[in-house]
Amino acid sequence: MDVPSTTASNSGTTAAAAKAATTVASKLNGDTFLKLMLAQLQNQDPTKPMDSQEYLGQLASFSQVEQATKTNQKLDSLLSSSFLDQADAIIGRTLTSEDGTMTGVVQSVRVTSDGAVAKLTDGREMLLASGISIS
Repeated sequence: MDVPSTTASNSGTTAAAAKAATTVASKLNGDTFLKLMLAQLQNQDPTKPMDSQEYLGQLASFSQVEQATKTNQKLDSLLSSSFLDQADAIIGRTLTSEDGTMTGVVQSVRVTSDGAVAKLTDGREMLLASGISIS
């Protein structure tokens, strides 16, 4: 009797599940994780308590989530600092837009949620984006 292989369908299902788990994990923070774990502990069946290995695994997962959050915060801070250093370095330099329609000397730089905006000596502003020439 021939038995069809299920490896291909299982690997596709596993990949889809892993992607879904990653998406969900990226939306969870440490507080959400603790609330879920507390709810699980409160609602567990007293006749079948949680296995200690499972509990330790969840604690390890929480530790990883917490560490990833701290790492992201430090990276954001480092990127902001680097961005400000780069913005400071262009004060007094000449910017030219990608299409060449706007040119001017940078008087100051302001960082916004959209990126850095250079204020030119003539009062115009230019968003620092790809294609800008600095001389």
